Amino acid sequence: MAQTYQPKKKKRKRTHGFLKRARSSGGRNVLLRRRAKKRKRLSV
Repeated sequence: MAQTYQPKKKKRKRTHGFLKRARSSGGRNVLLRRRAKKRKRLSV
């Protein structure tokens, strides 16, 4: 049986990257919450 996670750098960036987060209102909320928490990495 194949594994579920087949890592791809491009896919990872495009789906969970900073630009993707900044684009949608929900994603901006994510960034806000992560900034408030002082996360070292806001996104992938």
